[in-house]
Amino acid sequence: MTQPAAADRDQERPAAERASAPLRMAVLDTDSGFLQVLGKRLERLGWEHRVLASAVPVDTVVAMRLSAVVIDLAVLGPQGWEYLDKLCRALPGLGVVICTGRSTVAQRVRGLRMGADDWLTKPCHPEELIARVEAVVRRRRRAEARERRGPIQAGEVEIRADRFQAYVGDTSVDLTRREFELIALLAAAEGRVLEREEIYQRVWGYAMARGDRSVDVFVRKLRQKLEKKSPKWRYIHTHFGVGYRFSPEPVEGIVPDAPPAVEPQDAEVRTAVLS
Repeated sequence: MTQPAAADRDQERPAAERASAPLRMAVLDTDSGFLQVLGKRLERLGWEHRVLASAVPVDTVVAMRLSAVVIDLAVLGPQGWEYLDKLCRALPGLGVVICTGRSTVAQRVRGLRMGADDWLTKPCHPEELIARVEAVVRRRRRAEARERRGPIQAGEVEIRADRFQAYVGDTSVDLTRREFELIALLAAAEGRVLEREEIYQRVWGYAMARGDRSVDVFVRKLRQKLEKKSPKWRYIHTHFGVGYRFSPEPVEGIVPDAPPAVEPQDAEVRTAVLS
C-alpha cells in the first residue's frame, strides 16, 4: 500500500498536534480549484474559514474577529493597494498573507512595507500557504504576549516589549526589530540553551536552511551592542555546535557598580581619626 505524501500525512494529524491552535481566517480569492483544495485542508485542521469573492468593507472584516486573512491582489484589481493599506492600518494585529500570481520585486516590497506579513506566489501548495499563515499568527501572538508582560531586568539591561527596545539606564541600546525579537526570545528562555535551528524557526518563522548563518550574524551584532552599552556584563553565551544562552553575568574581575575598595592604610588612617 502506498504511503501518503509527507504534506498529506501532516495534514491528517489532529490540529492539537500542529504548531498552533485552530484559527479563524478569511480567503479573498476567486480561484475555485485552489479554494476547494485549500478548504478541505482547513476543514481537516478544524479552522474556521470563509471565502470572500471581493473586497468587503474594513468594518466588516473587523467584525469577523479574524486571526489572519489571505488575499489575492489580482482579484481586487487597481484598488488592491488602497484596500491593503486600509486593512493593515485598521487592523494592525491581523496577520496578512498575500497569495497572488507573478509579481515584481517592487510590488512585493510595496506590499510588505504597507503591512503584509508574507507574500506567496501562485501556483503554490496549500500546505505551504497554511504553514506561512501559522508562522505569521505565531509571531503576532508572541508579540502580543510580550506587550502584556512587564519589563525584563537583566543585569544592567531593561528589556521593554512595549517599545520593542532595550535600555541601559535611560540610554537605548538601539536594537533593530529583529534584534529585539532575538533578545526577547533568549531572555524568555531563562538561562536555557536554545539551539540555532529553534532560534531561527521562532524569530524568522521558517525552518533554517543548511549552512545559513543568519542566527550567528544577528547574535554577534546583538552581543556587540549590549557589551558597548554595558561593558561590565556579558549577556549572551555561546555553546559551540549547539546554540546560545542568555544569562547576565559580571565580567570576571569586575564588580559592577561596586564602591571603591578601601586600602588597609586608608582604613588605619580613618580609625586613627575616629579615635
